[in-house]
Amino acid sequence: MTTVKDIDARGTQHCETTALGVLLRHQGLDLSEPMLFGLGSGLSFVYWDGRNMGFPFLGGRVKPFDLTRNLAGRLGLELQVRETTSARKAWDDVAASIDAGHPVGLQLDSYHLDYFGAKVHFGGHVVAMYGYDDHNAHLVDTDQQGGAVSTSLTSLAQARAAGGPMTAKHRSFTLTAPRNPPAPHAQIVPAITACAEAFLNPPIANLGHRGIEKAGTLVRTWLRRTDNPRLDLPQAALLMEKGGTGGALFRNLYRDFLAECADLLDSSHLRTGHTLYTEAAVLWTEAAALIRKAGESEDAQCLVRAGSILGDLARMEREAMQALIRLGDGTPSTIRP
Repeated sequence: MTTVKDIDARGTQHCETTALGVLLRHQGLDLSEPMLFGLGSGLSFVYWDGRNMGFPFLGGRVKPFDLTRNLAGRLGLELQVRETTSARKAWDDVAASIDAGHPVGLQLDSYHLDYFGAKVHFGGHVVAMYGYDDHNAHLVDTDQQGGAVSTSLTSLAQARAAGGPMTAKHRSFTLTAPRNPPAPHAQIVPAITACAEAFLNPPIANLGHRGIEKAGTLVRTWLRRTDNPRLDLPQAALLMEKGGTGGALFRNLYRDFLAECADLLDSSHLRTGHTLYTEAAVLWTEAAALIRKAGESEDAQCLVRAGSILGDLARMEREAMQALIRLGDGTPSTIRP
């Protein structure tokens, strides 16, 4: 068996930040999961529906791999990305990295992984790979999926070769930290303001605070949108709370990121944002519970109440991001000693 030495195979809540944590700890950079998520400007919102979709999807983060690119840029990390249509070359790229003593990140479709609990196609899943033998690949996935896990080389090849929404062509990546990386706390303000800018000024109405408002209107129609409400609505609620996100469509992670930042940076705008996201996280969980109940009971009033909460969340998160974007306007703030 070939394995990378000194791997901290710690599973956390979200797949991309779990993989990033493994790769960066191996480089000697140990940041909390909320800090990784926040410095990567990971928070977002999308209401995604289409003719080829069985049911609408609510997403609470930026597109897969955007977080990795954002984080690498902020921390001055060398990000090497490899993509290919050749399964043979894709394996050679990964094996070469591990043989050289470097863990590697993989983007793939979680449906094909042997250990994965929910058999749903998701082409934006990310894992860290740190070893292999003649039959299996040794990975680190989220804590929910088992942390340090193994899957057959055949299943790994299928997962990496999968096509469809959010997939990439056998994407693998490594991160290398510079000798003198920028201090993470110095990147807090640009990370927060970039996230706020994108959230407040989305290019289409399905994204950001406009997307949450749109979801608040359309969620009321979801019993008419499905032929199987007892399956589709609880599944949507489950993804909001348990889809590797830490709950509340990533609002819990962003709340905790802002709390860490408030310990480092003295700013009234930051405190306002943290307070509002603390409240928002609770309301997202309440909305998910109502959507689940609507599916189980087929009671449209549950969706009316969920829609009302989403309307409140659109206003609340807009207010939070309006406060947070002011971190970049020159208003005095102090780095705590």
